[in-house]
Amino acid sequence: MNIIAIANQKGGCAKTTTVVNLAHGFAELGIKTLVIDLDPQANATQWLGVSSENFGSFEMLVDGGNIDEVILPSRVNEISLIAASKKLTQVEKALVGQIAIESILKRRIEKSALLKTWDVVLLDTPPTLGLLTLNALVAANELLVPVTAHVMSLMGVTQLINTLNDVRDLLNPELKILGYLASRVDLRTKHSKDVMQLLKEKFGDKVFKTFIRENISLAEAPSFSLGIMEYRSSSAASEDYRALAKEVSNLLKLKAK
Repeated sequence: MNIIAIANQKGGCAKTTTVVNLAHGFAELGIKTLVIDLDPQANATQWLGVSSENFGSFEMLVDGGNIDEVILPSRVNEISLIAASKKLTQVEKALVGQIAIESILKRRIEKSALLKTWDVVLLDTPPTLGLLTLNALVAANELLVPVTAHVMSLMGVTQLINTLNDVRDLLNPELKILGYLASRVDLRTKHSKDVMQLLKEKFGDKVFKTFIRENISLAEAPSFSLGIMEYRSSSAASEDYRALAKEVSNLLKLKAK
């Protein structure tokens, strides 16, 4: 099972935008995707047309519930979801006294009877390196790092890599970096070009060939609970996320069932 954590310590790095639109790109390819929303803001949950009032990731982590019982359909046939809610802000307090709390998500996933139903699992994480992000890194076998074309975004990557190395050493030696995704790129500006060059110099072939161009439609689509390919199918952003879905599916050898 391919489990991809999408994470970056800095907020505003297009993590949720990447999760939702990559899932839609997979859907167009016939690749079945389960999104697990671990962000208390629940933006992915709402964007996929699901209410955050549903039982979801909080109950799965805290109450010891069966992961299969909290999986919900989204509006898109190929995409399912485990919903987030504001209750996730209390998850550390709720788990006090439990053993190995950093690997709870991994254990829940391993007990799933339905997991083979999906080709890939995407984990949306909060903009912090707390317990929820740690659970995602322990459960995942791949890490996708969105990086906006701004030099401050690179600082969050450095902190994330330090955490990644600790996770590999202590908790999940199988975790690999799938790639760094440059987002909100405006090649008309020198700053975007400079950040793209810095990414390539620092991370080499781990930077995806695909990058996501700045596009107003990406900001508008969540207001309608639509993926960019539903909202503006012919936009530059739709082209970019389709290309990303193909690049990731090729890297992981994902095929429609």
